[in-house]
Amino acid sequence: MADSQHSNATQDSRERLKAAVHYTVGCLCQDVAEDKDVQFSKQTIAAISEITFRQCENFAKDLEMFARHAKRSTVTTEDVKLLARRSNSLLKYITQKSEELASSNMEQKEKKKKKSSAAKGGRTSGEQEVAVTESEDSNMA
Repeated sequence: MADSQHSNATQDSRERLKAAVHYTVGCLCQDVAEDKDVQFSKQTIAAISEITFRQCENFAKDLEMFARHAKRSTVTTEDVKLLARRSNSLLKYITQKSEELASSNMEQKEKKKKKSSAAKGGRTSGEQEVAVTESEDSNMA
């Protein structure tokens, strides 16, 4: 009985995802239609939605296989880059975003270090630089 409940929940989740993809594809088609002065039939939108959903399923399976091949249970950015390798523009975009995220994460870690260091009463390296600069300025006066 638990298996059938899990199966139903999985199927419900899948249907919600399909509906979300269909809605998003419809919105994108509407934007293109307005921009390019063309029309998309409901059947065309449904076909694009179905192809998109199936391709996303394939991507998910491939990502899982890449991680498993590397003896990991977690998909990494490198797996996503490997998946995107055939599209130079997509690979470039993913690489750029990955670097931006890594840089942002490093900044967040530095801020946390400074906060914890300041809370302990110690000066951070930035505060030390300011203190040295201020003392040098007062020596010049």
